[in-house]
Amino acid sequence: MKNYWQIFKKGIIAENPIFVLALSLCPALAVTSSATTALTMGLSVMFVISMNNMVVSLTRKVVNPKVRVPVYITSIATIVTVVQLVLQAYAPDLYDALGIYLALIVVFAIILARAESFASKNKVIPSFFDGFGMGSGFCVALVIIGIIRELLGAGSIFGVKILGDWYNAPLIMILPAGGFILIGYLVAAWKILTNHMEKKQAERGEA
Repeated sequence: MKNYWQIFKKGIIAENPIFVLALSLCPALAVTSSATTALTMGLSVMFVISMNNMVVSLTRKVVNPKVRVPVYITSIATIVTVVQLVLQAYAPDLYDALGIYLALIVVFAIILARAESFASKNKVIPSFFDGFGMGSGFCVALVIIGIIRELLGAGSIFGVKILGDWYNAPLIMILPAGGFILIGYLVAAWKILTNHMEKKQAERGEA
């Protein structure tokens, strides 16, 4: 179980898709103008990458390596279609807010990368935890970006007004340019945090 925890944890901290690997930055800029859409996209990607990792792991011994990429994409597209239909049926406003970016989950680099580098070489349970960890890291990153952008750009969090009428929100924070600048600062802060954690861990190992 400890091994599964290590697989899960690396996707959140050491190999965070947004703040460390810098993968799938398009949605990080496009759907994080509000915390609600950021959370919805994060949860959708978490589900897709976890389920796809399991499918790839289950079929890794029967899929011809020469056609593995089309098979991976077909699997991802099927799972994304299920997510789209569920959101369209039960959360149409969120479905409309995410727009084309929901369909673009099919070609997110992080999903195909985990299928190729981990799920195609490991058993089902480790593959699930790898996908769940990477998806959780992606979701955490999007929510952090979304909360900061919505707070600074609209004075609210998850649609709840936090800052009063006195607050003159800078428009740039809800534009892609503001998101790009914010991600740059967060990447730097994440690097400082991970370096500090590694230093503390090394000190405990020497003690």
